[in-house]
Amino acid sequence: MKASLRLCARVMVLLLCVVAAQSAFAERKPLDSVIAIVDDSVILESELESRVRTVKARLNAQGTPLPSDSVLEERVLDQLILDAIQLQMADKMGMRISDNELNDTMQNIASRNGYTIEQFEEALASEGLTYREAREQIRREMLLSRVQQRRVDNRVRITGREVQNFVQAQAGREASGVEYLLGHILVSVDDFNNAEEVETARTEAESLREQIVGGSDFQQVAVAESDGANALEGGVLGWRTENQLPSLVVDVAPDLAVGEPSQVLRSGSGFHIVSVLDKRGGDTGQVIQQSKVRHILIRPTEARTDTAAEDLINELRGRLESGDDFAELAREYSDDKVSGSDGGNLGWVSPGEMVPAFEQAMQETSVGELKGPFRSRFGWHILEVEERRQQDIGDQLKETEARQVLYRRKFEVELQNWLREIREEAYVDIKMAGYEKEETTGENEEAAGQDGQEESTKTL
Repeated sequence: MKASLRLCARVMVLLLCVVAAQSAFAERKPLDSVIAIVDDSVILESELESRVRTVKARLNAQGTPLPSDSVLEERVLDQLILDAIQLQMADKMGMRISDNELNDTMQNIASRNGYTIEQFEEALASEGLTYREAREQIRREMLLSRVQQRRVDNRVRITGREVQNFVQAQAGREASGVEYLLGHILVSVDDFNNAEEVETARTEAESLREQIVGGSDFQQVAVAESDGANALEGGVLGWRTENQLPSLVVDVAPDLAVGEPSQVLRSGSGFHIVSVLDKRGGDTGQVIQQSKVRHILIRPTEARTDTAAEDLINELRGRLESGDDFAELAREYSDDKVSGSDGGNLGWVSPGEMVPAFEQAMQETSVGELKGPFRSRFGWHILEVEERRQQDIGDQLKETEARQVLYRRKFEVELQNWLREIREEAYVDIKMAGYEKEETTGENEEAAGQDGQEESTKTL
């Protein structure tokens, strides 16, 4: 009898423990949840909340009125989806950002804004970011930029005839030196053969323009409605000289008053509204500084990882510091075969001729000083500035500047087209309640997530 009572007591205790555990489990709330599946990765609710906080802080700092929370969340989720697709591409291509490279970039960003690292941390905190979070965001931005350069660069073609036509067209326009702070809104069109879709987009663009004319803030409308890559920056494209204006608006922007929206403009990607948010005078000086430079380039390849390339360039830097001859090392190791065969000599280099990372390093280097290793989209570099001189602008420099301007214009166009293509071809399953846009699975499930898409030749 006592044994039976003890058994019953044990059973009752066990049942009570089970009920208590079930109750606790029912009350427990998940720490995070998946709001979107993008090919082989997921986007978590915490990621969306963090990015929304950052965007809100930036827009508040700009003085841009905020759209509703639901609209902002959708816009930010769209951007996170595009980021996820590109970051998976970077991973498949073996792209990495080393801690040293990231540290240098953080220091450069702080310096360009006049901050020490401590002051930079305080500025980030005002936007709701810790220094660690900012480092990871900048690491992602660097990877995104590298992927975009790699995939979009080969879609941009500049002919000699285009350069000559540009130089001739600009001959009478160089005197003004005016810079424009440009704002941009895009209502995209996926299929111009669909008359109903085209008309709907045109009507929407006209409606947005009427809102702006009626007093709505251009940047607020851009955040809430634009399909452009800069929507979450209020559609702001930054300061542009007349030479740097996108081809769609090069004949429109100079005639716009500050704050005035353009008429609705049509291109191969949809319907656009641009506005000159501000203007300022420019410097049209005719004398530029040239640097005589030599370098050693080590490229990552299929047989050499980025880490191995970084290790090799660090080894070469050590050998140079130990007294090895720069020219001999360049001839033996540099993957820039043209300059390498000449001891790494690049000759006299003018502003705008080199990719941004190389030009920045060159400008920061004193005559006779070694700089590097540092990373550009081509690989790892060490450079040395041998001489500097002041030189009058000549025909060759004008052609170089023209080529750079044409490249930037076409790159922006092709980048927008490419982003739309990879979004359409990726597998995307959105779990967020109330999300209005259609989920996409690409052209077929086997193609979802692949990064070898057919290239578009659409123009802005």
